Amino acid sequence: MRIRSMMLGAAMALALDANADEGMWLPSQLPGIAKNLKGAGFRGDPKDLADLTRAPLNAVVRIGGGTGSFVSEEGLVVTNHHVAFGVIQYNSKPGRDLIADGYVAADRAGELPANPDYRLRVTVGFDKVTDRILSAARGKTGRAYFDAVDAASKALVAECEGEKGYKCSVATMFYGRDFYLVKQLELRDIRLVYAPPRAIGNYGDEIDNFMWPRHAGDFTILRAYVGPNGEPADYSPDNKPYRPPSHLKLATEGVAEGDFVMLAGYPGITYRHRTAAEFADQVEWRLPTSVAVLKALQDVIEAKGKSDKEAGIRYAAQLQSLKNGIKRFSGELEGLQRSDAVAVRREDEAAMLAWLAGQPESKALQPDIDAVMALIARGKDVRERDLLVGLLSTQTQLLKGALAVDRLAIERPKPDAQRETGYQKRDEELIRSQLKQIQRRYDPTVEKALVTSMMQRYQQLPDAARLPEVDKVFGRTPAELAAALDRIYAGTGFGAEAERTRLFEASPAEVAASKDPLLVAARTLRPALLRIEDERKSREGDLLRLRPAYMQALIAYREKQGKAVYPDANSTLRVSYGKVTPLAARDAVTYAPLTTVAGIVEKNTGKEPFDAPKPLLDAIRKGDFVGYADPKTGAMPVDFLSNLDTTGGNSGSPVLNAKGELVGLNFDSNWEAVSASWMYDPRYKRAIHVDMRYMRWLIDKVYPSPALLRELGVPRH
Repeated sequence: MRIRSMMLGAAMALALDANADEGMWLPSQLPGIAKNLKGAGFRGDPKDLADLTRAPLNAVVRIGGGTGSFVSEEGLVVTNHHVAFGVIQYNSKPGRDLIADGYVAADRAGELPANPDYRLRVTVGFDKVTDRILSAARGKTGRAYFDAVDAASKALVAECEGEKGYKCSVATMFYGRDFYLVKQLELRDIRLVYAPPRAIGNYGDEIDNFMWPRHAGDFTILRAYVGPNGEPADYSPDNKPYRPPSHLKLATEGVAEGDFVMLAGYPGITYRHRTAAEFADQVEWRLPTSVAVLKALQDVIEAKGKSDKEAGIRYAAQLQSLKNGIKRFSGELEGLQRSDAVAVRREDEAAMLAWLAGQPESKALQPDIDAVMALIARGKDVRERDLLVGLLSTQTQLLKGALAVDRLAIERPKPDAQRETGYQKRDEELIRSQLKQIQRRYDPTVEKALVTSMMQRYQQLPDAARLPEVDKVFGRTPAELAAALDRIYAGTGFGAEAERTRLFEASPAEVAASKDPLLVAARTLRPALLRIEDERKSREGDLLRLRPAYMQALIAYREKQGKAVYPDANSTLRVSYGKVTPLAARDAVTYAPLTTVAGIVEKNTGKEPFDAPKPLLDAIRKGDFVGYADPKTGAMPVDFLSNLDTTGGNSGSPVLNAKGELVGLNFDSNWEAVSASWMYDPRYKRAIHVDMRYMRWLIDKVYPSPALLRELGVPRH
C-alpha cells in the first residue's frame, strides 16, 4: 500500500539554523530540510525519507515499548535488550534463568514465543485528517469537545481497521492543531532468537544507566511470524517467518568521530512546547514526587526479591522499569535545574507574548492563550491523589486485571463506538493476553506490599483530597489498610488463570454479581476512577481547543528567530540527524565518543552489576578482533556517542550512516541530557548507541551463532 506523503503546509514552514541538530522530524518534513541533511553529510535523497513505505523507513517498527528494525528478509528484528526484557523474563524460571544466562536459539524450532501481549507494528499509513476530526467539535467546550474529538477518532479508527490485521490510531500534532490517522500492520507472534546475558546486555545496570562512558551490549534479536496464509496470527508452531517489505543492511565499517549519523524511531512524548507554568510544575513538584513514590516501590520489590528468588524473577521486568524511571526522572530534574529551564522558559514565553502583542493576530489569539494559562493553574490540589490512584492500575498485576475486567463489563453493553478507548472490541484480545500472563508476573505478598506503599502515602493526604470509595476499600489508617489487603487477597480466586478467563468471558451481569473480594474492590473503586477520568477529559478537551492558539503564536515566534519548528514527539515515526560527537560535560571534563572492550575489563569487579561473563573476558584476553576492530586504533568498539535528538521510546532505534546502513542501536541518553524531553540543550544533548561491530563480534566470537550471522548478511572472521 502506497501512503500519501503530505507536506505540513505553511503553518509548519521550516526556518532553520544552518547547523541545527535539534529536531525529531516527521518524515514528510525531511524534503524541506534537504539542504541541512546534505550539508550534515547524508548521501541519499531526502525525498526518499518522506515515504514511509520505502526503504529505509519501512524497515523501522514499533515493538514492545520502544523501537526496532527488520534486519533480514526472514523477519529478524533487532532492538534493545531492555526493550525485549519482558520477553526474556517471560521465558525465565528457576532452573532456566535466561536473564542471567542469555539465550541463543539453536534453530527456528528453538525460538521462544514472547509474552502474549507483546506486539510489533509496522507503519503503513500516515494521513492528515484534521477537518474530519474537528468538524463536530467546533463550538463545543470541555468534556463535549473531548467527546467530539474522541468520537470522530474512533470512527476513523474503526473504518481503518476494517482491513484485517491492522491497528490504527489518531495522533495530534501541535496539541490539537492538526490530526493524523496512523495505520500499522500489527504482528502478534514474536519470538526470541538471541539475547546476551544480563551482564552484557545490562552491564553496569543502574550505576551506569544514563551515564557515559558506557560498555553495555544492549541488544536482542527477535523474529516476527505470521500465519500460513501470510496474515498476522497468534503463536502457532505452523506459523512462518514474516517477510518485511525491506530490511536494513548491517554496515561492515564502523563509525568515527565527526561521522554523519541518522536515527529513525518512535520517540514517546516530549514537552518542549509546553507553557512556562508547566515547566515549573515539572521541576518543583512532579519530578521529585514521582521519584519518591517510585523509589518506595523499588524498595518493596528488591526487599521481597532478596528473600524469594522466584518472586524476584517474576518482578524483574517491573523492577527494571521502575529503576529506569527513577534514574530518568532524577536526571531530568537535575538537567532542568542545570539549564535553569524554568527561568529560561519564563523569559522566552514572556518575550513571545510581548512580541505577539504587537502582531495583528494578537486580538484573536490572546483570549485563548489566557484561558490556557488559567486552566493549567487549576488542579494542583488533587495532583498527588491522581498520581497515587493512577499507579494502582500500572504498578499492580492482579488488581490491575480486576479493574480491567470490571471496566470491560460496563463497556461491553454499549455500542462499540461509545465504549471507552482501551475497552473496545479491538482491545479485548490484548486484555485477554494481559490477564493470561499475570501468572508469571504476580506474587500476592509483593502486590500487597506495593499497594501498601502507595496507599499509606495516600492516607496522608488532606481530607479534601481523599476519595470516599478509596477509603472504603483500603481504610483510613495503616492498620485498616493491612486488614483490608489480607482479607481481599486471601479471599480472591482471581489469582487462578482459569478464574480470570472465566470472568473475562462472563456476561456483565455475572461480573456485577461476583462476590470475589478483589472484584468487589474494583467495583467499589469504579465511581471514583470514573470521576477522575471525567475531570481529566474535561480538562483535556479544553486544552485541545485552546492550545492551538498558544502553538500558533509560538511557531510564528520561533520562525521569526530562525529556529527549528517541529511537533513535540507523540510516539509517531520521527527522524533525527547529527554526528558522532564528544561531550564536554563540565569544567575540565571531556568525554571521547567511542568506548572499547578495555573499559569492560577496567570496570569489572566480578560482582553485579560489573560482573562480565567469563566467555566475554576470555574473548577479550584472546584479542581476536579481526574484521571488527577500529582500523586506526586496533581497539574493539563497544558503544558510541552522538548528538542525535532522542527521548524515551527511541530505545532500539536504528542508527544509520550516510549510506543508510545500520551502524548502531540507540539505547540511552547521557545524564546531562535526560531533561531533553522538556528542553534541548545542544551543549549536553547526546544519545548513546551500541556499536554494531560489538554486536557482530559477540555473535561471532563470544556466544556464537553462525547461522544468525549468515542471515544478517555479514561475514564471520
